[in-house]
Amino acid sequence: QVQLVESGGGLAQAGGSLRLSCAASGIIFSNSPMAWYRQASEKQRELVASISSNGLPKYADSVKGRFTISRENANAKNTVYLQMNSLKAEDTAVYYCNTKTLVPVREYWGQGTQVTVSS
Repeated sequence: QVQLVESGGGLAQAGGSLRLSCAASGIIFSNSPMAWYRQASEKQRELVASISSNGLPKYADSVKGRFTISRENANAKNTVYLQMNSLKAEDTAVYYCNTKTLVPVREYWGQGTQVTVSS
């Protein structure tokens, strides 16, 4: 059973920082691409950042230079992180951890963690 459990959300002031974590289980983590999405109120869910199984990151233009995605495969940590710096009010959203498997072809989501940035 695949489980993705996010933590680290909360309230931050504009210009501040937060670090999100996503602990994964039930997958071969070292072989799995991971991603962070977010969904603001009354908006569609959007991709924030992704990281390949070998650690290659990609970012949405809106967060480039401010957010950093990383992963920890060693010691069965099986965790992906999103370091968020220079936060803006428009970063306010529920942030979701995501992964995809090829066999079978499926997509998995965490329960989400709220990030609120006050201006």
